[in-house]
Amino acid sequence: MSKPRFKNQKGFAIIYEVLIIFIFSMVMLAIVSYALYQLKLVKSITSKEQAFQIAEAGSNYYQWHLAHFPNDYQDGTGVAGPYVHDFIDKDTQQTIGRFSLTITAPPAGTTIVKIQSVGYTLADPSATRTVTSSYGIPSLAKYAFLTNSDTWIGPTEGVSGEFHTNGGIRFDGTGNAPITSSKTTYTCTPAFGCSPSSTQNGIWGAAAQSTKNFWSFPVPNVDFSTITANLATIKTGAQTSGIYLPPSNAQGYSLVFNANNTVSVYKVTSLRSDPTGWGVELDSNGNNVAHPESIDYNARTKLDGDPNTVGVQDYPIPANGLIFVEDKTWVEGTVASRVMVAAANLGAPYNPATAPNIMIPNNIVYTVKDGTVELGLLAQKDVLLSYLSPNNLEIDAALIAQNGSAQRWYYPNNTKNLITIYGAVSSYGTWTWSWGNPVNSGYINTSTTYDANLLYGPPPSFPLDSSGYQQITWSSN
Repeated sequence: MSKPRFKNQKGFAIIYEVLIIFIFSMVMLAIVSYALYQLKLVKSITSKEQAFQIAEAGSNYYQWHLAHFPNDYQDGTGVAGPYVHDFIDKDTQQTIGRFSLTITAPPAGTTIVKIQSVGYTLADPSATRTVTSSYGIPSLAKYAFLTNSDTWIGPTEGVSGEFHTNGGIRFDGTGNAPITSSKTTYTCTPAFGCSPSSTQNGIWGAAAQSTKNFWSFPVPNVDFSTITANLATIKTGAQTSGIYLPPSNAQGYSLVFNANNTVSVYKVTSLRSDPTGWGVELDSNGNNVAHPESIDYNARTKLDGDPNTVGVQDYPIPANGLIFVEDKTWVEGTVASRVMVAAANLGAPYNPATAPNIMIPNNIVYTVKDGTVELGLLAQKDVLLSYLSPNNLEIDAALIAQNGSAQRWYYPNNTKNLITIYGAVSSYGTWTWSWGNPVNSGYINTSTTYDANLLYGPPPSFPLDSSGYQQITWSSN
């Protein structure tokens, strides 16, 4: 009886051993499978991370390329992309991957370049990562207001947008963005309400603390000298395929923009009899310079924008948006596209006695304020509001007085109510639309609202900031 019982026990032991081996095998198989999965996952993650680093290297490479060749959107090849580059491990000097670049040139009216970089490793080409970024060159209109001179923002004046001067600022008004000066200290003179003259901080004044929080000084200067090159570019473009108006042999030209995307061009043949005004510029004795001349047009003769048709026609706004005038220029009306108007005499060295001004006798308004309509007014000397400008004046434009000032002359006891600026103002010399505190000449109330579309979408051939390309957006997948 014992032998059969032993055999049965031996049989049961074998069954147990097989069962244990089976269970162990299943557990080990699961462990090995999990380990292989984790190894594959780590390899995939590693490949993806390497692909991301390669893609970002491609984006960084083209940022460098734009810094050296700012107008090249074809990777130096002259042909359409994509552009594929090897990625070399700097330690082993072996090619371990590649990036493929697709470059989208700036659309008309902007400086924004789009860069799409797809990276992958040679070990796992299917594991790709994409980095998409955009870069743009800010225009000189990155500031709501820019000047090379000392300035005074009075208690009834408000500035919406970034404000910078290479001089000092007395700021008694309101602001809602960075307010910067290149001066640590400066001398405030009676022209800015300091009698006697006194040394003040680069920015000072009676502004509310909420505005003072935006003050910062000293900061680096902004260079106005780049504007001259733009004048030559605008002239060439206007002569080639824009509107070019030579010296009038009269009083200058009047441009009236129309909502149907045309401009009426007049030759000014006579002026009104304005009283003497005094400008912000000073003579050798420190007195404001008198201007006995008139800056309001009287008689005008309309020019024909299409001599091949019957009747006097308006000029269609050219595709390149450039208008260059070698004479004094009056600008007003309703703007319906992207336009740059420059008034300058480039045939001789700069002479303030003969350099043209741009005068604003009436409202300048946009049909829409969405960035598709922009007007630049670039005067070689001054941008002036005329004596007869309306009591409530609106100016939608980016204004530049390259060597002079954006101003309304001082006319004794001649005040107006409100000037509203939508755009930006750049003035080499002292800027003002009003005089005195309280105001006894010019506009009692001023409001400047910065047009944010000007930062990377300025008018055609508008001067750009010297800082070069700046990153605007970045994303990856």
